[in-house]
Amino acid sequence: MADEDLIVKYKVLLEKQLEVKASAGSGQVFSREYQVFREEILPPHMSAYEKICNSCEKILKLRVNPEAAQKMQLAIDSAHLQVTPAGVLASSFILPTTFLLVGVFVSMLFFNSTFFALFSAFIGVSALLIMQRLPFFIANAWRMKSSNQMVLCIFYVVTYMRHTSNLELAIEFASEHLTPPLSLDLRKVIWDVENSKFESIKESLEAYLNGWRQYNLEFVESFHLIQSSLYETSEDRRLSLLDKSLDVMLDETFEKMLHYAQNLKGPITMLHMLGVILPILGLVILPLVVSFMEGIGWYHIAAGYNVILPVVVYVMGRQVLSQRPTGYGDTDIAETNPELKKYRNIIFKIAGIEFTIHPGFIAVFMFAALFIGALSPLLIHILSPGYELQIGPFELLGYKKSQLNEEVLIGPYGLGASLLSLLFPASLALSVGLYFKLRSKNVMKIRDDAKKLEDEFSSALFQLGNRLGDGLPAEIAFQKVADVMEDTISGKFFKLVATNISKLGMSVRDALFNPKSGALQAFPSALIESSMKVLIESIKKGPLIAAQALLNVARYIKEIHKVNERLKDLMADIISDMKSQIAFLTPAIAGIVIGITSMITYILGNLSKQISVMGAEQAGTQIGTLANFFGDSIPTYYFQAVVGIYVFQIVYILTVLSNGIENGADKLQERYLLGINVVRSTLLYCGISAAVMIIFNIIASRIVDVASIAVS
Repeated sequence: MADEDLIVKYKVLLEKQLEVKASAGSGQVFSREYQVFREEILPPHMSAYEKICNSCEKILKLRVNPEAAQKMQLAIDSAHLQVTPAGVLASSFILPTTFLLVGVFVSMLFFNSTFFALFSAFIGVSALLIMQRLPFFIANAWRMKSSNQMVLCIFYVVTYMRHTSNLELAIEFASEHLTPPLSLDLRKVIWDVENSKFESIKESLEAYLNGWRQYNLEFVESFHLIQSSLYETSEDRRLSLLDKSLDVMLDETFEKMLHYAQNLKGPITMLHMLGVILPILGLVILPLVVSFMEGIGWYHIAAGYNVILPVVVYVMGRQVLSQRPTGYGDTDIAETNPELKKYRNIIFKIAGIEFTIHPGFIAVFMFAALFIGALSPLLIHILSPGYELQIGPFELLGYKKSQLNEEVLIGPYGLGASLLSLLFPASLALSVGLYFKLRSKNVMKIRDDAKKLEDEFSSALFQLGNRLGDGLPAEIAFQKVADVMEDTISGKFFKLVATNISKLGMSVRDALFNPKSGALQAFPSALIESSMKVLIESIKKGPLIAAQALLNVARYIKEIHKVNERLKDLMADIISDMKSQIAFLTPAIAGIVIGITSMITYILGNLSKQISVMGAEQAGTQIGTLANFFGDSIPTYYFQAVVGIYVFQIVYILTVLSNGIENGADKLQERYLLGINVVRSTLLYCGISAAVMIIFNIIASRIVDVASIAVS
């Protein structure tokens, strides 16, 4: 009793002297570095947003409705943002209002354009509403990324607690093997205990789980089952509750994804119609509208097609993704393993010396070269205004006098210029596509090899567990399994471990985890790494305990793999439809439409010229009146540039959306698919557009020739 009084006495004394509340830490150093870890994993734009909000709060002091502030604070906490609701509200007023005023001022003063003044006002008002909701959007994106990792989170916690019934150590184990953002959440749970915000890990965890109760109840239920296992006196009952927690997570995940797949067809169809079919088909009538209406320029169409429509489609797509339940998803292994970051670059050797080139240099060079080629008709006209190149019936530039002001030359209307305008979307597609492909190809190959190992790893673990169960030491068990699975990736992994032990004299731990020659350096997988850590921890308690631990890990991996395959099967129909839209339908429809648009523009241009001549000769007649209806049509050069860029944008958005539905927040897979899709689809569009424009312009030229002969 005297000892307890002495402890209390000095505890109070320390609290007074140090001005901190004494609390027991978790024993791990990494959790104390939460702030450093947070700064490292949060993307730069998040930090920039925090600085903007905090600066705006100093400029504009606003009172926030308490109920709205409470909801916003929950979103801010979920996304680990260090801002206040007042700062968010202040930034949502200051930035959009500044943009609105500057946009209106520039539009009226320099361009004398009412349209762009109204457009700036529309963007400013929309930005004001969006920025007030921005913490909720960030929190939803954070939740979607976290949801992808929840099955693995429960797997890691359960796996650890089977052999060591300690909740705090299990959460630390899970945070080591998960990637952000869920790893950051778990570190925050531990940090709040060490920082004396909560007295115990259970209180801190419960406060964290309350934020998920509305969005992911099975995650909360699984953790409650895990917590319940701590109070069980029977070992069988304790293990049963742990198994039940993982089963609940897997079963509820499949059921939610089933409902999501059933309800997905309608939104995706609407997205395709509003984002692809209707806008592109609408371009067919635009040449007619522009020819009979004054004041509409290509930049008006670009504002709608290249700014407003992509934003609307992207927001609709994000809304579909925000409804995606907990699923599965891989991570970018280069983010978790710094040694792999060099594979994001182009690597080559000269005279045995390794060099790396950042793909951004190649992307910028390619974009500049193609973009200058696309601008060449305009540059030629500026440098040599009278220059025209005629090849047969087709012109390279095709500038002509305006119907409204004969002193002004407008164009280029020539087929050559229209074909050169295809370099606008090509420059974007090849530069962006190559950048993403070169940044992801090498890392993707390494991850695919690791995934192949993961797919067969459960059976390998069964064999390793059985060998340990037979009483063999781990050093010999690895060699035995390697001999049995000699021609498989798992066999290569175990062979490397056995070689490190027998030839390099390493311990089992070093053979696996040595930073230079450990087997896990060749097979970077968090799942395999965690399984081997479980082996190292459990083998301390004897080979039979280690054998049982590995057999359970193998069963868990098999169950997770089975559910993931069932989820992919659910998504198969939707994903195949979206892939066909990306790969063929969208570029094909757009290419055919731009060919039709080119023909209509050519016919209307020549028809208006002939009618104008006849109208001048027969002023006051019906033909003279008809001539007044024709205005200056927009050149196919600009039309195609707008449509081509829109095709690139829509392929980009649909690729992000389809990857999000199929793989969740898997950025590495997203970059890899973008590298393939935007290049292939945009170049297909360019090829179809070029062929259809040439064919339809030949047809149009013959129609115009026949019409000219008939008129004369």
